[in-house]
Amino acid sequence: MIRVVLAEDQSMVLGAFAALLDLQPDITVVATATNGDDALAAVRAHRPDVLVTDIEMPGRTGLELAAELNTLGDPTRVLIVTTFARSGYLRRAVDAGVAGYVLKDAPIGELAGALRRVHAGERVVAPELAVAAWDAADPLTERERELLRAVADGASNVEIAARLFLAEGTVRNYLSSAMAKLGARNRTEAARTALTRGWL
Repeated sequence: MIRVVLAEDQSMVLGAFAALLDLQPDITVVATATNGDDALAAVRAHRPDVLVTDIEMPGRTGLELAAELNTLGDPTRVLIVTTFARSGYLRRAVDAGVAGYVLKDAPIGELAGALRRVHAGERVVAPELAVAAWDAADPLTERERELLRAVADGASNVEIAARLFLAEGTVRNYLSSAMAKLGARNRTEAARTALTRGWL
């Protein structure tokens, strides 16, 4: 029996996934969570074979959750199930040690199949994402991503400089570099573009 913890912030989707997976003869959902922090606690409490998680959730995101489990050396394998068909997210998921990445609009049979393959030690990636990820490299540095995240949160250059202990001119230089790489007219557009592509 494959023991699963399921993490999804939309209650209706969470309930549907849990019910459909429990219909599989070899899969049992041992716990559910609606945010990343509760999902981590559930993994620690239940020691499942596979964590099936969304990316965007309150608390830890699915990617942060996967990265933390990877860092801790937790044997639970992670399968991302998301609506976000973004190559940047896929690249970050691979870096975080995720074993599978599939889209929510796939039939439940495909999700169950992906879960079984991940449990068996394979890597599973939605084919349409694999092609996109191969072609779309993230041009941003980690520092540029950090600053664009702050911009996306609504911080001014002065606030970013204070928060990251940088000179305001340095913040402007990093943001100008990011804008040039992304072909953006301003810092807000740069942050929006990077978010859309899954690079933040």
